[in-house]
Amino acid sequence: MEALLTQPFLTALIFGAITAGVPLLLAGLGEQISEKAGVLNIGIEGMMLFGAYAGFVAAYYTDSFFAGYVVGGLGGVLVAALVVLLCIRFGLNQIVIGIAVTLGIEGLTAILHHFQFSRTYPRLSASPVVSIPGLVDIPVIGPGLFSHNAMVYLAVILVGVLGWAFRHTYFGLNLEAAGNKPAALDAAGIDVIKTRTIAVLCTGCLAGIGGAYMANVGAGIFVPFMTGGAGFIGIVLAMLARGRPIWVLLGALLFGISLSMTTALQVAGVNIPTDVVQMLPFAMVMLVLVIFARHSVLPPALGLPYVRGDR
Repeated sequence: MEALLTQPFLTALIFGAITAGVPLLLAGLGEQISEKAGVLNIGIEGMMLFGAYAGFVAAYYTDSFFAGYVVGGLGGVLVAALVVLLCIRFGLNQIVIGIAVTLGIEGLTAILHHFQFSRTYPRLSASPVVSIPGLVDIPVIGPGLFSHNAMVYLAVILVGVLGWAFRHTYFGLNLEAAGNKPAALDAAGIDVIKTRTIAVLCTGCLAGIGGAYMANVGAGIFVPFMTGGAGFIGIVLAMLARGRPIWVLLGALLFGISLSMTTALQVAGVNIPTDVVQMLPFAMVMLVLVIFARHSVLPPALGLPYVRGDR
């Protein structure tokens, strides 16, 4: 038990929680945008995975993490465009299409990785780190909280930006109306289809960047199926956050801690079966759903296709 209270263990736990939580945060924020507009984006897992693959390939061949983020985001947008076409334009079932897109992307990225790298698994060099002077020197928490890749700080800033945008911009109000009263938004002269399209594309971009971060910074390698349900955890975070980005941040940190527990316990030398530790994130999901799901508030039009003139 004493090993769990040492500085190396606590530092590793905090650092790992941030590293594992950032993809969940970006996915959760993206899903929150989509859900506010009335689109249940089950395909976010596929967007993350394709962003991870595209971002890794770009970073590997250009030796640029920035290029990895850009291409990863574009990869997520590409998958999101397919969801837009099938779910928003054609009005097909959002859950069925989301599952189909995820399964399809899982197979596609596995095949592409096999043909491109055969049986090799190339790795990237260590990602550049930005340390905040003064704060990084704080014992225990300093190295874990204030010495990360720049994307970590940008993701936290995005929480504040989205919180402001949801409440104080026309775009935020349009998103709210598209999920709550799409017919009223249409009557006001705002294109519901366009609003939902922009929301889903934003979701794809953030999910793709989150996947690129997971592959390039979190792991330094792309492995087929590496997202491992992170997109679905992002959906849970968005549903439970009640439209507040700050709650997505706190939830991502909570799940990040459970995800980082494996590495931290290895650092501490605690002998616990790996399978047991890997169950923690999903046990955490079930626990959080049991406690908080009954109080979650979802848009009335969530998951329902909008047909103009249909009341």
